[in-house]
Amino acid sequence: MEQENTKMNLTGKLLIAMPGMGDPRFAHSVVYVCSHGDDGAMGLIVNKPADLPLSALLEQLDIKCPSRRIGERPVRFGGPVETGRGFVLHSSDYEANLHSLEIGGGFSMSATLDVLEDIANGDGPTRGLLMLGYSGWGPGQLEDEIAANGWLTADAELELVFDLDDSNKWEGALKSLGIDPLTLSASAGHA
Repeated sequence: MEQENTKMNLTGKLLIAMPGMGDPRFAHSVVYVCSHGDDGAMGLIVNKPADLPLSALLEQLDIKCPSRRIGERPVRFGGPVETGRGFVLHSSDYEANLHSLEIGGGFSMSATLDVLEDIANGDGPTRGLLMLGYSGWGPGQLEDEIAANGWLTADAELELVFDLDDSNKWEGALKSLGIDPLTLSASAGHA
């Protein structure tokens, strides 16, 4: 007898941290899921500033940035894994010379140095967020956290991810589901 495949695939979706999230690094986080499969999941927090301007990061990497405006763009905390590694979540109008992962829905992700060089020169993607570190889950871990009321899931909208202020993304993601943040409970209920 064949078993129906009921595995969830959250690639290209948003995870919205519930108020009872046990890990303070994810409190009020909105995570864009870049990949999700049998091996686990990888995502980037899109609403946590890292208190580091792009210019400081570019200087550390010895990349010249002729535009002060570009250099003032914030770097974000993408998650607690490999915090020294950079990722750019961006619109699909750009493809890095070395490699970009097209995720779908107008989103792509690049993790090569050339995307930073292009951004510094004003030749990068139309929309983009630079993160240090990423969020990762082992096989079944994300599904367990969702079942334990740790996360809600929502469709990713370009405007929500790229255009809203970081401080408004969590509430905006909840409102995209028709949920008022004031009505959320930190505990799960089972009928």
